[in-house]
Amino acid sequence: MRYFTKNTLKEYSIFFWTILVSILAILIFIIYTQNKEEQTVKLFESLENVYLKKTIQEITKNLDPRFTSISYISKSGDTYENIVNDLKIDKKEKKLILNSILKEKDLKTLRTNQKFIFKFDNLSNQKIVKFVIETDKKNDLIFIKDKSKSKFISKKIKKNFKKKLVYKETIIKSSLYNSAIDLGIKPNVILEFARLYGFQVDFQRDIWKNDSFQIIYEEYTNENNKIVDTGEIIFANLNLQDKDLQLYKYEYEEDKVDYFDENGKSIKKTLMKTPINGARLSSSYGKRKHPILGYTKMHLGTDFAAPTGTPIMASGDGKVIKAGWCGGGGNCVKIKHNSMYQTVYAHMSKFGRGIKKGVRVNQGQIIGYVGSTGLSTGPHLHYEVIKNGKKINSQKLKLPSGKILKGEERKKFEVDKIKIDVLKSNLIANID
Repeated sequence: MRYFTKNTLKEYSIFFWTILVSILAILIFIIYTQNKEEQTVKLFESLENVYLKKTIQEITKNLDPRFTSISYISKSGDTYENIVNDLKIDKKEKKLILNSILKEKDLKTLRTNQKFIFKFDNLSNQKIVKFVIETDKKNDLIFIKDKSKSKFISKKIKKNFKKKLVYKETIIKSSLYNSAIDLGIKPNVILEFARLYGFQVDFQRDIWKNDSFQIIYEEYTNENNKIVDTGEIIFANLNLQDKDLQLYKYEYEEDKVDYFDENGKSIKKTLMKTPINGARLSSSYGKRKHPILGYTKMHLGTDFAAPTGTPIMASGDGKVIKAGWCGGGGNCVKIKHNSMYQTVYAHMSKFGRGIKKGVRVNQGQIIGYVGSTGLSTGPHLHYEVIKNGKKINSQKLKLPSGKILKGEERKKFEVDKIKIDVLKSNLIANID
């Protein structure tokens, strides 16, 4: 029998602990390595996700959404045809949309300030999948393309708006525009007010401090009583140096509306007195020293100083016989109104929508915008009136009025006028 000595036991003990420590070290290393691998995998996954996200963002950031919409508000002189033709779609689609519109009785007459919304499908060759046309302030007509894509199905939608008539009056302290804004009148109502009186009033020279105005117009509110839109002017009065210029809205034929004075005479004239609102008369008709050429010559027009971009209106109905570059006049438009009168509008920054040679324009339609093109020292409109081939002073021009109501028409107008006067009295009585 062999006996273990003290030294032998000691050797075995050292050997045992060495083996144990080695095993523990190996286990620790294995666990550590696995954790590192997991961390590395997680790190790479994280980096991969970041990279993928960035790649996806790079790929998609410049992509357009599938559906987009555009809106348009009809202007004086617009037709359904020219509105549809301006859409960037093929001819077949334009014809389909136009035919769908013309079939609707509610769209028999295109009014100014009518709202259009067209919805495009950017993945479809057919492009437009839906469009909406405002028939009046209370209703919309929605056209949706059916599954066969061969026609549009229309549906009338009633808006949840309330119409009310608003009466405002004030004394003009600085300008008509500022006085109206201070009353809370919307800018589009003010511009329409100015357009109506533009046939007989020069807003820079005819309005004095402490003159006044009154107006009744339509306002539309939603369920929260918030103003969402404004409608037509029903009555207006401009008191200039204690002289009243009253205008009444009157429908003298079906879908034909105009504004008449208290004697049943339309305020519409052959030409407006000034084709621009908010401008300052900067140079009159007559001899003057030319600001660029330096010598005295006859100034055969009237200059109106105004900021660049100010809208310029056609002073009367007519046909555009020139819309282009006019040398020293820069960008200009020339309109033939009848066998007697023509007008010229020069130094424009740009032309109005659809304005080109051969198109017909209506009185008050925007034909361009104030600029300083050609021989010009600053933004202004140079305006000329030509009568029988001779340039004349537009500010001294006396023109005949438009329609005069007579007979049964005049009797009907008088009844409507009395109703508006009673309405005005009631609105004044209810002012807080």
